Amino acid sequence: MTAQQILVIDEGTTSTRAMLFGVDGKLHGSQQEALRQYYPEPGLVEHDAKEIWDKTLLCCQKMVEQAGGADKIAAIAITNQRETVVAWDKRTGEPLGRAIVWQDRRTAAECDRLKAQGLEPMIQAKTGLLLDPYFSG
Repeated sequence: MTAQQILVIDEGTTSTRAMLFGVDGKLHGSQQEALRQYYPEPGLVEHDAKEIWDKTLLCCQKMVEQAGGADKIAAIAITNQRETVVAWDKRTGEPLGRAIVWQDRRTAAECDRLKAQGLEPMIQAKTGLLLDPYFSG
């Protein structure tokens, strides 16, 4: 029998979730785990990158088990927070620190400084992004 299910991973701001769909679009199962948000200072929002990985793995394992094994999964789809950023150690595979969440405003003063210097048009031309703390670029 060919694989007939799709594993969908939804990496959100407040939780991670894995869902199992049939190729007809019917939902066969869902597993969700909350993610803790850290606020070390006003305007700063962080996640524990290891927690994201561990909870994503847990959710996916539950859905693979429900599917009847990895060979029953035809494809994987992923949606994520987009602008959240984290650096990983290439030798150990461990995160170098917490993930900086898209809501974080720690670069607001730097963005304002670059705008005041008239650099926003050049940066937008090179990156396609406006100068805003939302963008990790």
